[in-house]
Formats: sequence, C-alpha cells, structure tokens
Amino acid sequence: MENLVYAIILLPLLGFLFSGLFGKKLPKILVGSITTLVVFVSFCIALSIFLKFDAESQPVIVRAFEWFRINGIQVNFGFQIDQLSLMMIMIITGIGSLIHLYSIGYMSEDEGFYKFFSYLNLFIFSMLLLVMGSNYLILFIGWEGVGLCSYLLIGFWYKNKEYGAAARKAFIMNRIGDLGMIIGILMIAYQTNAVDYLSVAQNSSKFALDSPVIIFITASLFIGAVGKSAQIPLFTWLPDAMAGPTPVSALIHAATMVTAGIYLVVRSNFLYSLAPTTMDGILFIGLLTALVAAFIGLRQNDIKKVLAYSTVSQLGFMFVAVGVGAYTTAMFHLMTHAFFKALLFLGSGSVIHAMSGEQDMRMMGGLKKKIPVTHITFLIGTLAISGFPFLSGMISKDEILTNAFGKSPFIWLILFAIAAMTAIYMFRAYYLTFHGEFRGTEEQKHHLHESPKTMTIPLMVLAVFSVIGGFINLPHFIGHGSYAKLGDWLKSIYVYDVQLPEVNFTTEMILLALTVLMFFAVWFIVKNIYVNKKKMALPDEKYSGWERLSNRKLFLDELYNATFVRFVEGLGVGGNMFDKGVLNRFVEFIGTGAEDSGRAAKRLQNGNVENYVLIMSLAIGIILIVNFLLQ
Repeated sequence: MENLVYAIILLPLLGFLFSGLFGKKLPKILVGSITTLVVFVSFCIALSIFLKFDAESQPVIVRAFEWFRINGIQVNFGFQIDQLSLMMIMIITGIGSLIHLYSIGYMSEDEGFYKFFSYLNLFIFSMLLLVMGSNYLILFIGWEGVGLCSYLLIGFWYKNKEYGAAARKAFIMNRIGDLGMIIGILMIAYQTNAVDYLSVAQNSSKFALDSPVIIFITASLFIGAVGKSAQIPLFTWLPDAMAGPTPVSALIHAATMVTAGIYLVVRSNFLYSLAPTTMDGILFIGLLTALVAAFIGLRQNDIKKVLAYSTVSQLGFMFVAVGVGAYTTAMFHLMTHAFFKALLFLGSGSVIHAMSGEQDMRMMGGLKKKIPVTHITFLIGTLAISGFPFLSGMISKDEILTNAFGKSPFIWLILFAIAAMTAIYMFRAYYLTFHGEFRGTEEQKHHLHESPKTMTIPLMVLAVFSVIGGFINLPHFIGHGSYAKLGDWLKSIYVYDVQLPEVNFTTEMILLALTVLMFFAVWFIVKNIYVNKKKMALPDEKYSGWERLSNRKLFLDELYNATFVRFVEGLGVGGNMFDKGVLNRFVEFIGTGAEDSGRAAKRLQNGNVENYVLIMSLAIGIILIVNFLLQ
C-alpha cells in the first residue's frame, strides 16, 4: 500500500512539473490529456484502496522520513490513510479529474492553457497533501499550498486589474485566518508534546471539558477554518473569487478548497468534542453566515455570483451540522454539495461559453432549446440543491435540519427559512437563464451553441451523482445495509462518542413533510413569477428596500473598505510619510555629518610635512607644560 499512497500524491505533482516545464512547446490536447490522466489515475488508485477498507479498518500510517525533532517532539513527514482521508481523496481526485476534462474544452482558446493546467495539478497535489498528511504541520503545508494556487488561479487573467485585486483579497483574507491556525497548532504542540493526529488524540484526555486551554486551541483552529471556508466575517473574498475561469470556481470554490475548514474540524473531533463552548460558537457563525449569504443571493444577477453566495450559505449549513456535533452529517453534505455545486458551476460555465463570455442573467433567457444538455444538467443541479425529494441535496440537508431541530426548534426554523431562500434564488437563476425570450445581442444569439463533449460529459456524470449521491447515507428510518451508511463508515475516526439530541419518528416525518411542501410551494411561486408573469430582473439602480440591500450585498464591502481597508491604507500612507520625513532625514543627517567631518579632517591631513612637525611640536610642548603644572 505504501507505494500506492506515494503514487496518489506524486502523480499530480509530476503533472504540474510536466505542464509547467514542457507544456508551452507541446500541443494543448497532449498537455490537457496528460494532466487530466494523472488525476484520474490517482482517483483509481484511491478507489482500489477504498475497496480494501471497511468501517473497522485501522488507520494506515506511511512514514516517508523523519522531518525534525525539537524539545522532545518528533515530527515525521508521513501520510495517514483512514476512512475520512479516503473519502476526501476520492472527492478531490474524482471531481478534480472531471473538471480537468471540462477545462480542456473551456480553456482551449486561451494562450495560457499549459500554465492553467499546471496550476490545476499543483492545486490537486496541495489539496491531497492537506487531507493525507498525518499531522497538523503537513496539513498546514497543504493549507498554504491551496491558498497559493487559489491566488494564482483567481488572478489567472492577470491583465485585468479587477481580477488581480480579487486574487489579492482572497490571499490576504486567508492569511488572517491562517494566523489563528498557526497559533492553534503551536498551542497543540506545547500542550500535548505532539502534532500527529493519533498522538494528539491519545493525549487529548488530559484536557478538562470546556477548559480555557481547549477553548483557546479549538477557537484558534476554527479561525483558520473561517478564512478558508469563507464564514463571517472572512467570507467576502469568495464571491469576488468568481473572477477566475469557471473551472476554478467549480474545483476550488465549490467542491474542494473551501471545504478544508470542515475537514479540519472533523479531523480534530477529539478536540472539539471537549469544547462545547467553541461548538456553540461554530453553530452561531455557521447559522449567521448561511442566513446572510442566502439573503444576498436573492437579488444577484451575475450567474456565478448567485452560485458563489450559495456556496457560502451551504458551507454555513455544514458548520451548523458540526456545531451540533453531527460530524457525519456535515461530511455527507460536503460530499453531496461537491456533486451538485460542481455541476452548477460547470453548467454556468457552459452557459457563459455559449453566451460569448456574458455572465449577467438579464442578458440571457430562452437557452433551454439552444443548449439542451446544459439545460437538463443545470436543472438537475438546481433541483438537488433546492431539495427535490430523494435527490442528494434534499437527503443531506434534511439530516442537518433534523439534527438542528433536536438542538433547538428555533435553529430549525431559521435553517428552514434559509432552505426556502436557497430554492428561491436557484429557481430564479434557472428561469432567468433558460426560459422566456432571449434578451442578449444578435451576435450572442448567432453564437449560441452547445458545448463540446469534453465539457458536457463531466456535466452528465455529475448530474448522475447529484441524483444518486444521497443514497450513500439514506435516513435511518428507511433501512439498508449497515456498511452502506456513511455514519458506519466514519464511526472509527471519532475518538469520543457524540450524543446527538433525539428526534422521535413522528416529529421527523412532520419536519420532512414540511420541507417537501416548502420546496414545491417555492417552485410553484417562482415559476409563476418568472415564467407565467414574465417578471424580469431589474437594473441595479432600480432596486429598493430589501431588494437593494440584497443586490448591494448588505453594503458589507463598503463597510469593510471604510473600517479596515482605508485604515490599513492610512497606515501605509502614514508609514510612507514617516519614512520620508523622519527616517530618511535621520539617515541623511548621519551621511551629511560623516561627509562634513571628512572635509574637516581633510584640511588637517593635507600632506604638508612642515605643518605635521609644527603640530607635533606644539602637542609635545603642551604635554610638558601640563605635566609641569600638575607636579
């Protein structure tokens, strides 16, 4: 198995080196095929390991070498293969290979084709390092690696200054979260004398329940998760990250990188289970983020921005699940979300490709006959995320709602409202894009055509998984084989038993019925508004009231600019003035003083021997006189 583990992680790295070093001189189809193939082979290897694993299998530690020792802590560079890491590996490489295939068609005309694929392979390598590492330090290397790749891919079209600004914004906001994560890792090492997961888990029993130390550690790690997984207050970078090519949005900002925060918390379950106060904080942050992002998504007109705020909102749902202790439910929704959100992003990319780069839904309409494959697959993704019965999104989201009700009916009520808003903005996006009359230009209308097979095949595969993905973890009341349930598969990674609040069967059925009724009610109402009544989205300046707040993103960007950005820029201006007005003048004063003293010394050292003899004689005379007087 050791060689197979090395192959999983090294193949994407080799693809990165191949494309980066030789890709410019090779045909695009060859570069795209090889970089896609290495990711797919990694998926096949992971699948072969998965088939040999079961719920009772113990973690496999593959030690590459001893990294360093410090203060009695031995840190090995190695990998941990267990049920959780295998699940993440297959999501990363499986969806990653589909997005690589899609990118061959999407980026076929781009002059930076080889560079784009080298960045994609580097991202896959970094993400695999993050989830396969056997300790927190290797996780952090992968964590920083995906942050770097995110920066490179968001700003890939660097000639556009706005795209460069979006890349910098993502990079800086992630660094804020990463500082908290570094502090948390250092504190773990100090308190447990270890950084590898198994040792930290064994030593975690030394922490008292909800002690200040465990709260500090878990809160610090969660700050890192807030930055990477775009939660309040560090979430505004993700919608701006839509500046990158659409495959980037699908791979990094929907299916993999932004879920790293969820993975971090679930991987550290042995710490978070001892910190109920931190768990309550996670629950509150997740709930607030889901609500704010869903509200903002209601009146966005850029098709990718709608999906971006949807991603932020769905990540909030996952953190709510984590906050109530339903780790398996969070991972279940992470998986199903990867299916349908990658499908929706790639579907939006197919729409944008057909529309010659247009992303504003107000310029679309009537596309269902022009791009039928994209239409059907996008509809499936919309139904899945909105809660159509027995599609993947409905099953995983219903688990979150049920667990939330067990925690508090009030929390369930808020999540229920958020789920309704999710259905509203997704059906709005679907009907504005695919129904009604075409509202674009004649040139765009002439250009309309279905995407090539390299783009539609990934859409069809993801559509299938968006339909059947929920059957991996059917509700307990339906009943199925014990090892078919995700909960049984992941149970061995949990160090402490988590007692979830019980919800009786009748209540659960009522909650399920309410969510299904809500879904069909929203579908009927939105269809009536945008198809029967043919309501169109308004120009930005004509929105008022709550619609204006939603369209302008609650003015959060303006608030952040006024309170943080301008303050930092002011510090920069002040620092520049201090440099020029104080430091530069001080340095210049020293330099000028040295020059003046040199000129004065030069007058004495003029090379005239008679003057030297005279001065020496005068000095001797003065010494003799002083010596005589002192006697």
